[in-house]
Amino acid sequence: MGRLTTHVLDTALGRPASGLKIELWSQGENPARISSHVTNTDGRVDGPIVEGEAFKTGEYELRFHAGDYLKATGQSLPDPLFLDIIPIRFGIAEPDGHYHVPLLVSPFGYSTYRGS
Repeated sequence: MGRLTTHVLDTALGRPASGLKIELWSQGENPARISSHVTNTDGRVDGPIVEGEAFKTGEYELRFHAGDYLKATGQSLPDPLFLDIIPIRFGIAEPDGHYHVPLLVSPFGYSTYRGS
């Protein structure tokens, strides 16, 4: 059974990014929001973002609402923020695969990769 998961770490503070909103969007002619989640104290979503029959091949976008999260941490930040919503577009080609899309974030940069 295929599934999509994520994990968000705040590299500036050296801890999981707790309370960060994440949205999953389908892409194509008519992009649509599929689901919305908030990270827990470990920087993860409680359970897969999508799994089972809802997990299908196609193009998707995760939108990480980093700006709201960063403001809530109390860090000294510029106005306007350098990073706000971080979109990560990716494709799912294996309907039975595990796609893990982690995010390493700081006020001035981010990184991602396909994890395991």
